[in-house]
Amino acid sequence: MIRLKQLDLPTVVQSPMANCTDLPFRLIARAHGMRFAFLEMISSEALVRDVRGTRELMQTSPDDRPVGAQLVGCDPDVMGEAAAKIEAMGFDLIDMNLGCPVPKIVSKGGGSMLLREPSMAQQIFTNVVRSVKRVPVTVKMRLGFSDSSGAEAATIACIAQDCGVDAIAVHGRTREQGYCGSANYEAIGRVKAAVSIPVFGNGDVVDVASARRLLDVSGCDGVMLGRGALGNPWIYEDIEAALAGRARPAAPDLAQRKRVLLRHVELQERYEEWPIGHLRRIICWYFKDVPGVAEFRNRINRAHTVAEMRALIDAF
Repeated sequence: MIRLKQLDLPTVVQSPMANCTDLPFRLIARAHGMRFAFLEMISSEALVRDVRGTRELMQTSPDDRPVGAQLVGCDPDVMGEAAAKIEAMGFDLIDMNLGCPVPKIVSKGGGSMLLREPSMAQQIFTNVVRSVKRVPVTVKMRLGFSDSSGAEAATIACIAQDCGVDAIAVHGRTREQGYCGSANYEAIGRVKAAVSIPVFGNGDVVDVASARRLLDVSGCDGVMLGRGALGNPWIYEDIEAALAGRARPAAPDLAQRKRVLLRHVELQERYEEWPIGHLRRIICWYFKDVPGVAEFRNRINRAHTVAEMRALIDAF
């Protein structure tokens, strides 16, 4: 366990992912070994102005604990106000996004653009830490905007530590890389070496071997899972067992995958008003490495009702 202010984090946590880590995803993952996760990324401006749809992104339940919220924005005052709101809503951790590579976020000065603006990042860190009274405050960042050495991230990490931030997560790619190429675990290690607060490594962790490699190469305190957990809620328990030297659980067979997926479909239908579009992606996550998935995907994409989707899953 990794001790933060008023919160113990496991070695393996789930990163925030837009359009992925919603409440149904988190409930399924928790039922299969996940012990900490984040909401999808929240706009600080939208939260402060109470923009329609923002509260829906923040859906949670008593079974969905502990859970963190991640804020994105570039106005120190608004970020501080949003952080105070999140703490008052009962979330267990507040994270600041310095990693999002999406143009609509970067063009406004948020996300990974802040890696190029250390003075602005410092103001944001200071305001958020001052605004939060009890829960831990963390930062998730990329290695740099275009420099893959980790130097930009190390600079920001030192500033974050000096401002009172409790932990850092580093995605081992630059903003320019997006999600292409391979995560650079050596460069994550340079960020880890620059600070004394806990550091989580993120990027290309899809199984036990890749989790071990990240930890061995970077020296990080923990692993933050991303896309490797999509359609694979068994990954958390598998990695944690292996890292702890315990017997690893058996890999799920096709029947298990189908049962868990049908439960995921049920939750998606319960919590989302119009689940069809989202389900087209979710269903295919579970079978991405199974023979025959291409034709199955075509049929799912042509389905117009949840009932049709369930029938296709049963028949696969």
